[in-house]
Amino acid sequence: MSFGHVPTVGVGELAEADFLLDVREDDEWQAGHAESALHIPMSRFAARYGEVTEAAPQDGRINVICRSGGRSAQVAMYLAQQGLDAVNVDGGMEAWAAAGRPVVDDQGAPGHVL
Repeated sequence: MSFGHVPTVGVGELAEADFLLDVREDDEWQAGHAESALHIPMSRFAARYGEVTEAAPQDGRINVICRSGGRSAQVAMYLAQQGLDAVNVDGGMEAWAAAGRPVVDDQGAPGHVL
């Protein structure tokens, strides 16, 4: 899937301390997510945009993730158009889980990717 000039980053290139923005919907998030990620569903992104700019590191990159990379590519493109350093996480949470990265549910227990 191509989204023009949206930069991407592989899961293996991410450090645990990197800022991660999860744009999946609530049911997907509740089933399983990266523990330190900020959750703002794409369907509510416009209304909650300020939360991203408040939480994102001032001198760091915003790594945007969804299930497989489509929605996150759209959000990363939008953020980049706003002048922010944003990239799409290639393969999304599916790649995250396949790489053995931890996935937790809403209670902090082991989760799974929907």
